Amino acid sequence: MGVYAITGASSGIGAKTKELLLQKGHEVINIDLKDGDICANLATPEGRQTAVDKLHELHPEGLDGMICNAGVSGACGNLELIISLNYFGTVAVAKGVYDLLQKKHGSCVVTVSNTISQGAGRKDIVDLLNNIGDEKRVLSLVSSMDSTNLSVGNSLYVSTKYALARWVRRVSATWAANGVRINAVAPGNVHTAMTATMSTTAKMALNALPIPTKYGQECLMAPEEIAEVMVFLASDSARGVNGNIMFVDGGTDALLNSEKVY
Repeated sequence: MGVYAITGASSGIGAKTKELLLQKGHEVINIDLKDGDICANLATPEGRQTAVDKLHELHPEGLDGMICNAGVSGACGNLELIISLNYFGTVAVAKGVYDLLQKKHGSCVVTVSNTISQGAGRKDIVDLLNNIGDEKRVLSLVSSMDSTNLSVGNSLYVSTKYALARWVRRVSATWAANGVRINAVAPGNVHTAMTATMSTTAKMALNALPIPTKYGQECLMAPEEIAEVMVFLASDSARGVNGNIMFVDGGTDALLNSEKVY
């Protein structure tokens, strides 16, 4: 059986992913702010390094998979947290355990969101994230923005998710050449604590997106629908899949699609 690490596995999609992996007999390490096997604040450089160091200490022989799930929504009210956790936290942890994944030819699955298809993202922020990668510079920029404006928070959220998808595409060839596959999952709208308090107006706006969404009591997506795809991508069954953004369709047929993001 394998060894998998998951960020944000104390609740929601991460918890369901952990559950599925445990059912298959794998060892799972939950990295979370609280209630984790490794407790660390992935929104800070120090917390990321703590998590990476602990994984090297626990499993110097390598990891079979690293699933980066931790993140916050655009409605969290903390713009700096959206940037630091959603993008820099994910990329830093993935890069930090790259050598452990190489040892077992493992897969790093990075979660993204289907909202990357929206036009609400700030492409200047996306470019700063992908092409400059200076966390302090980006945080300085967003600190002057209105954190009480939900559209601002959502714009930054979309920006981080788009940047993650682009990053996955960019590094996938190099990583795969060294035995490490990297893919991303783009979920439809899922019934989790993050979306439970979403307003009716927000749901209506999401339903207007070109990608189908499962809003409506009878068809709201369950966390396990996303978790099943994440577990598949991290498994040997997906050994030929690399550099893809896998959309978990919100329609009743639950089709899987792929989108290229450069």
